Amino acid sequence: MSYRNATPPFNLLATVLLGALLLLGGCGQRDAAPAAAPGAERAAAEPAAEAPADSQPAAGEEAEEPAPPAFVNYVERGDLDAIHDHGTLRLLAPRYSEDEALPRDGLPSSEWRALAEKFARSRGLQPQWVYVDNFADLVPALVDGRGDVIATNFSRTARRAEQVAFTRALQTVNELLITRADHAAGDGKLQVAVRRGSAFAQTLAEDNGTEGRFAITYLDEPMDNDALLGAVAAGTYPATVIDSNLADVLLPDYPQLRSSGELQSQRAIAWAVRQKAPQLKSALDEFFTSERLVASQQRRSDLRDWEGIRQRRTLRVLTRNHPASYFMWRGELMGFDYDLLKRFAHDHQLRLSMVVPGPDVDLAEALQAGMGDMVAASLTVTDARRKQGLVFSRPYLQVTEQVIAAHKPSADAPAQSSAELLAGQQVAVNPLSSYYSHLHKLAGTQDKPLQLTAVEGATTEQLIDAVVDGEFPYTVADSHLVNIERTYRDDFAVVAQLPGKRDIAWAVREDQPQLLQQLNGFLKKHHRDLFFNVTYNKYFKQPKRMRRYQGERLRTAKALSPYDPLVRKYANGADRDWRMVVSQMYQESQFNPRAKSFAGARGLMQVLPRTARQMGVGNLYKPENGIRAGVSYLGWLEQRFPQNLPLDQKIYFTLAAYNAGHGHVRDARRLAAHLGKDPDRWFGNVEDAMLMLSKPQYYRKARFGYVRGREPVNYVRQIRNRYLGYLSVARNNRDFTPQ
Repeated sequence: MSYRNATPPFNLLATVLLGALLLLGGCGQRDAAPAAAPGAERAAAEPAAEAPADSQPAAGEEAEEPAPPAFVNYVERGDLDAIHDHGTLRLLAPRYSEDEALPRDGLPSSEWRALAEKFARSRGLQPQWVYVDNFADLVPALVDGRGDVIATNFSRTARRAEQVAFTRALQTVNELLITRADHAAGDGKLQVAVRRGSAFAQTLAEDNGTEGRFAITYLDEPMDNDALLGAVAAGTYPATVIDSNLADVLLPDYPQLRSSGELQSQRAIAWAVRQKAPQLKSALDEFFTSERLVASQQRRSDLRDWEGIRQRRTLRVLTRNHPASYFMWRGELMGFDYDLLKRFAHDHQLRLSMVVPGPDVDLAEALQAGMGDMVAASLTVTDARRKQGLVFSRPYLQVTEQVIAAHKPSADAPAQSSAELLAGQQVAVNPLSSYYSHLHKLAGTQDKPLQLTAVEGATTEQLIDAVVDGEFPYTVADSHLVNIERTYRDDFAVVAQLPGKRDIAWAVREDQPQLLQQLNGFLKKHHRDLFFNVTYNKYFKQPKRMRRYQGERLRTAKALSPYDPLVRKYANGADRDWRMVVSQMYQESQFNPRAKSFAGARGLMQVLPRTARQMGVGNLYKPENGIRAGVSYLGWLEQRFPQNLPLDQKIYFTLAAYNAGHGHVRDARRLAAHLGKDPDRWFGNVEDAMLMLSKPQYYRKARFGYVRGREPVNYVRQIRNRYLGYLSVARNNRDFTPQ
């Protein structure tokens, strides 16, 4: 058994170049690779000639590493389990797509290439691009089992949906008619060139009606959008059609062209899987939601000091999913650092946003990059971290670093210091922890140096588990974490401790003196006062409460509620991430199926009976009915908002409407636009307008009148934060996986 990071860094250019060299097979039985059939994907490049068997490198030259074997395609029509048997996720795209990623930034092919490969790796699969000659070959290749996912700018149409299953929409775009700027409308039909198999031909045919405005030229050869636009600009073709997301990037380079929305066609862009692959579809839908919401929360922002934080009214705190700092218990966010900073944020009328990067991300680097405003993660004060640019607050804890083994030494064994005990022994720690540098320094003093093993992405709990399981003989952990672990387990022993005591503190950047002053003032004010002592005892001193919280702390995201199978059933059928629905369910009822509000809402999702009747559901106290009604109502609300909203914003607006009514959310969007804010973004924009709708000068002018704006604002934030907490638990387990 070994441990590894499941999502290594992605090098887009290298992957694109590698994809262009892959050999592709054709149809056949599973695991067989006969010659490609007509219309199937062909080899993208000839294999390199083999070197003679007796060839040797010249003197002074290094031998070249053997090239990896060329990919040989196979037929697989199964779902995710069958795909895992091969260890490869085959990603289908038109042949020209690999060229689009190179010359232009901003094209969806670049973004979605990275997204597809990241999804594959998140599932422990090797991504493999399989190219076909044109759009017409995509669906046959998928259905025939020569690929697993159509991962390109693929329009969702009713005709295609009869053959494949579409994921949740990645984007909604308009189809634009492109002509030369000097084109004059004539009496005859406009000749429009489109690639065979694209959705545009269907749009043109539907738009023709009885007038017959267009004549369609079908293009069979691989041609990217740049070449197609160039051909229209050169007069080779009078017109073509492209999606608006591509036009935004490409048209600025063609001033002689113009776009027209006269087709009035709007389509969802989505990926596709086989209809008999529901597990793969659900996994993709979950991944899209989590990636979009995590990306928006962890988006790098301006480097701010105190005044900038106050202006935005949000404190963004970088942390870890960690039993002392930040964790989930029965759907509630908890932790010593979290509780302290929640009080700090409340005192200054700030919103608190906990940002949890992947376990392999250095928090100091994340802070310098603007992913957060400060670090609060039981961080040990070290000179190495100061050299990274961290400035520490006054310490609020002091700990020792303890050596952990699976068993205590025998009673007659001589007492040993940590240096003597660990001499020549293997010690496993996370290389981003302070233990790593301290052990490295200790090894330099030993005649027989200890063997320091860096285990990337590992938490203290996971390393203790690995020691107990015999994977490593020793690890090191802070004393307060050891005390937490001891409250609910007795399968490890503390056998020594490293010299000295260590300070635990918060950290900011060097350019944040005002924030540092505020944090130090807070810690000085509350140092060992009633609030601090009650909070400290809650997490570190009261065994009964510690056993309750830590013993039931969420350690895996596979089981979040007693109703997960029902939530998955209805959420997956509605293209929703079931974890988001569970987060909302906890907010509504704390998983109590008999819950009833003062307004008469009932059940797990707190739906009003009259609303449930409109959804065709009765008896909301029955868990399945309550969940079905809630998920159906979410879908109905989502349709009330523009379909071209980004996925994350659509989720936030739908949640706000679930709480306050879609009429009030529409009022808030209109008010946001009037105030110069973005009506298509919830956080920091529409949510601010929603708060104003509780004031007479604003709600009197609103169509739907007064609303207690703070309720939907808090509702959306709490559900989002709980969902991100679920994801941080899942990430800890995925990135540190026994193989």
